Amino acid sequence: MQPKDAAAEDIVIAGAGLAGLATALGLYRKGVRSVVLESSPTLRASGFAFTTWKNAFRALDTLGVGDKIRKQHLQAQALRVISSDTGEIVREADLTRSGKGGPNEIRCVRRDLLLQALEEELPKGTIRYSSKIVSIEEDGEIKVLQLADGSVLRAKVLIGCDGVNSVVAKWLGLAKPSYSGRSAARGLAHYPDGHGFEPNFLQFIGHGFRSGMLPCNETDIYWFFTWTPSEHDKGVDESAAKMKQFVLDKLRGSKVPEEALAVVAKSEMSDVLAAPLRFRPPLSLATASISKGNVCVAGDALHPMTPDLGQGGCSALEDGVVLARCLGEALVGMGGGGAEKERIEAGLREYARIRRWRSVELIATAYTVGFIQQSDNAVVRFLRDRFLSGVLAGRLLKMGDYDCGTLTN
Repeated sequence: MQPKDAAAEDIVIAGAGLAGLATALGLYRKGVRSVVLESSPTLRASGFAFTTWKNAFRALDTLGVGDKIRKQHLQAQALRVISSDTGEIVREADLTRSGKGGPNEIRCVRRDLLLQALEEELPKGTIRYSSKIVSIEEDGEIKVLQLADGSVLRAKVLIGCDGVNSVVAKWLGLAKPSYSGRSAARGLAHYPDGHGFEPNFLQFIGHGFRSGMLPCNETDIYWFFTWTPSEHDKGVDESAAKMKQFVLDKLRGSKVPEEALAVVAKSEMSDVLAAPLRFRPPLSLATASISKGNVCVAGDALHPMTPDLGQGGCSALEDGVVLARCLGEALVGMGGGGAEKERIEAGLREYARIRRWRSVELIATAYTVGFIQQSDNAVVRFLRDRFLSGVLAGRLLKMGDYDCGTLTN
């Protein structure tokens, strides 16, 4: 098939993750059609769940799915930070207390339920599965997308929401994500008859790792474990069984309470995964081409970060709302005069302007918080447990109180 004979679409979004579906739904709410290309045969829900802060619910309310997600998940009541070295509680915080923008809202949201909620609001046929972009070429202003199955698609606008290994980010010339030197294991424990835990966010810091657990609902508890791998850890990521045992051994060698061990032990093998933690160097984004002409990136394709703020998924939802607003208003003629091409490019530049420094701040803060919380250094541990725990907890709440705005200016 010759490129000029290929199927044509006005807006193509690469990736049906949180950023991709949020952008597509935001555009749909603005009356703008898009096509989402997903490389997998079905929706993917890697990571099981994620902490969803107030900023994410502002975005979800704007997209029209906030209340549905609230009904499916518990509101977290308190944050309790426990030293893995001593077993002492070093910080407690009320997660429901009011901030500048009203009461806080923090829930542990199952990723599959959120993706389904976003998908259900989109017109049928919006998502094209088993459609992976392998290369991007240009034909004037049109982007010619070569897909893995040999088909070709011509796009007037291309939005890369294709994750940390983004093809679109590579085309834009963004810096390659760096390895943080840390890895993370995640899991989901299912209790068919109810787990009986209070909806509190428990974090365990120190002893060379950072771990935590938080109920999603009455039957599911999400847990995570981050650490700095050493030569002694080789092979632990070869299987879910080895990873689960590794996490249990690490926790048993510290002052973590038995209830946390029980949650990890309860997880099925299919509900445990591990991966190295990568991030995009934050200073590289200060001058990077987040958008170029009619192409831009969002979500992990823009700002891959370590999970220490719990803001990766939340910021992807922010991206979707801001991008849909900027691009949608350009396409419906509300972005000023001029030809459509100029309006599209101006809309994407405005999106990049809004999201650039938010992305830099999130990546840098997440990396710093993770280093401090996980450190086994005696000096860092003393300062963290005695003086910095309150500062870090306050930083988490502040970063989660961001308002990305609505779909209209």
